[in-house]
Amino acid sequence: MNARLQLSASTAAELPPRSGAVFNVQGYSIHDGPGIRTTVFLKGCPLHCLWCQNPESQRATPELFFDAERCIGCGACARVCPTAAVQLRDGRAHTDRSRCDGSGHCVAACPSGARSVAGQAMSVDEVFEAVAADRLFYERSGGGVTLSGGEPLAQPQFAAELLQRCRQAGIHTALDTCGHAAWSSAAKVLAHVDLVLYDFKHMDPLQHQRLTGVRNELILANALRVHHELKIPLLARVPVIPGCNDDAHNLQATARFIAEQLSPSVPVHLNAYHRFGQSKVERLQRPGPAFTAAVPEPQRMDEIRRGFESFGLTVHIGG
Repeated sequence: MNARLQLSASTAAELPPRSGAVFNVQGYSIHDGPGIRTTVFLKGCPLHCLWCQNPESQRATPELFFDAERCIGCGACARVCPTAAVQLRDGRAHTDRSRCDGSGHCVAACPSGARSVAGQAMSVDEVFEAVAADRLFYERSGGGVTLSGGEPLAQPQFAAELLQRCRQAGIHTALDTCGHAAWSSAAKVLAHVDLVLYDFKHMDPLQHQRLTGVRNELILANALRVHHELKIPLLARVPVIPGCNDDAHNLQATARFIAEQLSPSVPVHLNAYHRFGQSKVERLQRPGPAFTAAVPEPQRMDEIRRGFESFGLTVHIGG
């Protein structure tokens, strides 16, 4: 990653032209499309899923990660903070998040590695250079680049330019999306996409809003347009979150929508809930208790897989 995103009161829409808010460029990804890929994680998302595995991706602005266990209470962070957001109490640093500007001065000063910033501005050229460095892996494995997040469609100009650049260089492109975006914006990005990884979180609009913060009508409508109008290859991803969307009625409704409204030819990947996002919520110091649910047992995932297969779908667990 390059220089930190030092925009104190900015959103992704206010970034300089041809720049985007990025929080990770991950090489050798094998679960975000075919072959070996580089996954570019963009910051900002219109959804706030209770179980989000990348909570640092939800907001468009840079955010401080703080590992309290590593803090040695030296006060270096407080001395360099330009907004006086950091105070020492009881031998440990405490940050007023409402005053933090994400500038990263405290990160550079911290001798124990307790602090880091999630999010930075990167130009299309910078990201493409990182992606193109692994071209040999793509060519040998049938891989490419995947835009994920957050939600890539929340930064349509940057996403479209980056994907266009990759395609012009002969690199396979994939978009990992929740599908919640105005079609006018989505279409600009989809014009440069070879494969869409599309999330289906819940089929009931009200339950979808309770779990993610938004209703699902736009998401389902966009899925139909991607598949039937643009005819872009689509892979359906279904997170399995016990107590949220794993009841028989919703699972059957999800499988029926994919098989009947889209096509039985659309492959389905079932992704079991995990708790990797919990520690991130703690380091972001978000108010309130972190979401948690039971991790689905392998037998349960097999049972769900068989249920989806009964609709004539090809189903994989994971990926």
